[in-house]
Amino acid sequence: MTSPAASRRSSWAGRNYTLLTAAAIITNLGGHGALIAAAFAVLDAGGDGGDVGLVAAARTLPLVLFLLIGGAVADRLPRHRVMVAANSLNCVSQAAFAVVVLAGDPQLWQMLLLAALGGTGQAFFGPASEGMLLSSVSGEQAGRAFALYRMAMQGAGLGGAALGGLMVAMIGPGWVLAVDAVAFAAAGALRAFLDVSHIPPRAPGGGLLADLRDGWREFTGRPWLWSIVAQFSVVVAVVGAAESVFGPLVAEDELGGAGPWGLALGAFGAGTVCGALLMTRWKPRRLLFAGTLCVFPLAAPSAALAVPLPVAGLAAVMFVSGVAIEVFGVSWMTAMHQEIPEEKLSRVAAYDWFGSIAMVPLATALAGPAEQAFGRSPSLWGCAVLVVVVTAAVLFVPDVRNLTRRTKEVAASQGPTAQGPTSPGPQAASVQETVSLEKPSA
Repeated sequence: MTSPAASRRSSWAGRNYTLLTAAAIITNLGGHGALIAAAFAVLDAGGDGGDVGLVAAARTLPLVLFLLIGGAVADRLPRHRVMVAANSLNCVSQAAFAVVVLAGDPQLWQMLLLAALGGTGQAFFGPASEGMLLSSVSGEQAGRAFALYRMAMQGAGLGGAALGGLMVAMIGPGWVLAVDAVAFAAAGALRAFLDVSHIPPRAPGGGLLADLRDGWREFTGRPWLWSIVAQFSVVVAVVGAAESVFGPLVAEDELGGAGPWGLALGAFGAGTVCGALLMTRWKPRRLLFAGTLCVFPLAAPSAALAVPLPVAGLAAVMFVSGVAIEVFGVSWMTAMHQEIPEEKLSRVAAYDWFGSIAMVPLATALAGPAEQAFGRSPSLWGCAVLVVVVTAAVLFVPDVRNLTRRTKEVAASQGPTAQGPTSPGPQAASVQETVSLEKPSA
């Protein structure tokens, strides 16, 4: 018999969707504050912009190294078990990070090592989470489901960034890192209850390398997919450097410290919530064309930091960019869900993540030297220009301009092979974040 709670849910908002949403809220509350805390822990320990960049790069480098393996593992093993194991590793690494900071004399090598462990956990979590979410919704309401999920996730990020910035200013970064460790433990406990019985068993044989080759063929066979991933390899790198390295430095020198920077990140979070709310109603027909146009505003925060604008102006710019990235994010997830077979979701998501973040360690590590060589403001203007150039370039790809949302009527007119998977079994898929301005994923 159907429970009263289940009967009140929409047909696409099943138990897995509810658990995934609740867990994402918890981890985003802790994680967005922890990003701020890690940067200011380095600065409080006497580090400079180069050290902040090195810690950010240490978090991202293992993510790049292990993502493809993580995607193949997540398509072979029950995805919820991969997610729980990754959350456990993140819990331990953040708890240890908190301990060394609270002890009062954190060494750079300790922070580098613990950041790297956190990135390793994310490498296995990201593709598994992506595939799990995309296999948990179906039908024409998938886009609305993704928008509501992202609205909840980004709302939590809004609260986490604002609260994290204030907590760093009031009680120090160590306690914020400790809260993040607790959040990973709670989220992992929820994810342990996910149901994977609707996912067909994977065919044995082939091996890890064969799985990776199969995912690569799926990835390279779709021009819209690889071209946007190539675009985001630059966008995520330069935005990540601006946000994780230059942002805290500008805040420290020009805006008054962690509190104002937390407010600016909170404004970005508010924009993402509003953007996701918009996407619960708006269903652009040309998914990727509409989404790509909304990548241009991601150049604005780097430009605002280059000036630099006062806190109110920076917050306004961050809000607009937050709205824009959610239009892209929901459109991207809907396109992935519509086009990619369920059994290949995690592998394709891994190639997407890999391509999108491959340049992040280099960009964050070079941010400090770039500041010394060219100056902080010219470096930030360079970030803004790169976002505009690569986004304009990807609009020349016909599939990016022309890929359309499929409705029941369109699918029926094109035949069953064009419809794509929409049932809880072999459905379709989406994409990813390693820094907070990524193609945000699950």
